[in-house]
Order: sequence, then structure tokens, then C-alpha cells
Amino acid sequence: MVSAPDVVKPNPPPIAHLKRALPFAIPFATVPLALIGAAQGGWTVLLLPLFVWGLFDLLDLALGPDPRNEDPATEKKDLFWFRLLSLIWVPLQLLTVFGLVFHVSHAAHLGLIEKIGLFIGIGAMTGSVGLVHAHELIHRNSRLERGLGDLLLASVLYSHFRTLHLRVHHLLVGTAEDPATARFGEDFPTYLQRALTEGHRRAWETEVGLLARTGRPPQALRNPFWIYGVLQFAMIVAALVLGGAQGLLLFLVQAFVAVCQLELMGYVAHYGLTRRLLPDGTPEPVQPHHSWNAPQKASGWLLLNLGRHSDHHARPDRRYPLLQALPAAEAPQLPHGYPAMAAMALVPKLWHRRMDLRVLDWRQARYPDIEDWTPYGSGAGAAADAAPPLPETVAAETPVAPVVPPASEVPEAPAAERRPETV
Repeated sequence: MVSAPDVVKPNPPPIAHLKRALPFAIPFATVPLALIGAAQGGWTVLLLPLFVWGLFDLLDLALGPDPRNEDPATEKKDLFWFRLLSLIWVPLQLLTVFGLVFHVSHAAHLGLIEKIGLFIGIGAMTGSVGLVHAHELIHRNSRLERGLGDLLLASVLYSHFRTLHLRVHHLLVGTAEDPATARFGEDFPTYLQRALTEGHRRAWETEVGLLARTGRPPQALRNPFWIYGVLQFAMIVAALVLGGAQGLLLFLVQAFVAVCQLELMGYVAHYGLTRRLLPDGTPEPVQPHHSWNAPQKASGWLLLNLGRHSDHHARPDRRYPLLQALPAAEAPQLPHGYPAMAAMALVPKLWHRRMDLRVLDWRQARYPDIEDWTPYGSGAGAAADAAPPLPETVAAETPVAPVVPPASEVPEAPAAERRPETV
């Protein structure tokens, strides 16, 4: 009698092992640093912002870019550890933020300056770590993951970002209609004001318009702004109950810092890059050259590969460990990682010195036939008026690749428009 051969199970790919996901857990160190600052006070409240805003810049200088790409066809089950990090972060952040709202607001050993300084650092954590995980989660189709993303957004009072990002930004990126695309010559404070005001309005109008298509009024329960409002109200009430007026103030400080952190990344990601307007007035399909890329290894761990931004826009449903680093011939590259460029954006003159000639070179390489850029939200001379003369050497720091034909593949629709999947 011949027995059936044993079934040999294939070995999982290397990406399925825990050690491949561990570098993306390094930002979890922000939690003990926040606890140390709350317990010790003094100079220790600086540990958290120094870790978030300083350490990863230094690591980027030491480690440089990471050109390695994982197999984009990797199965979902092989990404278990990567997915788990995002799921774990949600309760960890909520417990940390509200636990410290309670503790710090009642702490006699901390002065007001120490408390505010600590919560500025917590805002750096909820912005650089929490909102990046929120971004990852809202792009998923499962109700669990998207719901957890909603909780993270509500914890910084920015719930409308889900609608704005999925239904506005991914469709209108690189056009004057997108509040989240920074115009050429625009300073970050001007961009931030526009993003905060227009962003809320556009998100609301988008959801109302979708409801109107099905004959429903704006106040219909299917409007996600009900969820946004309830969650944000619950967060405010929790902060007030746990910490009183001072607790609410500290909560608002971290929320504001987190939102500024998020919008800084948005400012960097698409500054000055625009899509060609076709004869019928509609923009061309999104291409890899419509996003700035910075595939630095260390900031990739912090920002979940957000610097591989062109691939994110091409495949919004692709999970962060599978995002591809594209060559300069396809996607424009930043001179430094996203965190360093975000810091540079806080100094407008320095930002324009480093970036405006890059944008002008990009325009000449990609769209040499366009002479009047006014319909695209800015003119060619906008930056010249906003910044001092630029040295000629700047243009040579990052060579612009020759024009390449656009990809024939049309980007997939945002994940928001596809059928939910199971977790």
C-alpha cells in the first residue's frame, strides 16, 4: 500500500518574519519617552520632540535612501506583523494621550511650561506616528481598520481628513482644486491656512454631493460627518472630564501640533507639481512625476514609507511595506528625507532656495510646451517674488531626469470606492 505523499508547505517569504517589521516599531519608543517626561519633568520633556524631529534626520544622514523594493504581489497574510503594528498603535496612543491628560493636569511637580512642552512633544508623536498610522488605516477597506483610523483622526480633531484625503486629494492632486497640493511659491503658513479652511469645506461639500446623487439630504445618517462629530465630541469630553480646563488645553495643544505635522508632510509631498490640463479642461491622469519622493530608510520607518509617495498615489490600496521606491527617471526626488524637508519648510526663504529651481527644472523637463502656468494656480514668477535670488548651483544639486513617456496604466480608484474586505 502506497501512502499519500506529505504535503510540503512552502516557506513564507522573508517579509513575513517579525524581524522585517521590527524597524517600523522603533517609533513606539515615543510612548516611554512621553512617560519619562511626565514623571521627571525638566529637560526630559524635550526627549520626545528630539526623538521625533531630530533622531530620524540624523539616521537618514547615516543610513541614506533604501532602494530595496518588496514584491508588490506579496499576500496579505504575509504582512501580519506590519498590519499588527497599526492595530496596536491605536489603543496605545489613546491610553497614552488621555492617561497623560489626567496625570499631567493633576501633577504638582510640573510647571505650566513643562506641561505645555510635554504636550508639544506628544503632538509630535500623534502627528508623526499616529496620523501616519491613521493614513494607512483609512486606506484599507475593512471596517475595523478604517474605524481605528477614524479614532486616531478624532484624537487630534481632524476627522474630516478621511473624506478630504480619499475623495478629494487622491482625485484632484496636482490641480488648483486640491486644497492639499501646495502651490508654487506658496509659503507653508499660507498653505496651512488654506488647507485648514478649504479642507473642511471641500470635505463637507463632497459628502453632501455624494448624498445628493442618491436623493438624500445633507443631514442623512449616511453622512460620515455624524461619525466625525460624535468621535471628536467624545474626545473633547474625555479630555475635559479627565483633566478639567487645563486637561482640555493640553489636549488641544497636542492636536494642533499633530495637525501641523500632518500638513507639513502634505506641503512637502506635492509642492509646485501640477498635472497638465487637457483641451476639455480636465487634468491628465496622475503620474509618478506628480509627487516628491524621498525613500530614506530611517524616515521610512517613522512615516511608514510615506516618502515613496508616487507609488502610493499610483496604488492607494497598497500597504506600506510594499510601496515601491521609483527611480529619478520616473519620479522627482527630494534632496533629503521628509522630516528634514518638513523642518526646512518652516523657514520659507530656505525652502524656496532649495526647492523652487527644482520645480522650474521639473516644469521644463516634463512640460516644456507650457509657457503660461497661471491656470495651474501659480505663475512662473511666483517664487521669484517670494524668495531672494537663487544661486545657480542649486539647480545642479539634483539632476532632473529626461522626459519619459507617461505610464499607460491608469491609477486604480482610491480604496474608499471599492468593496469592503475582511480583516
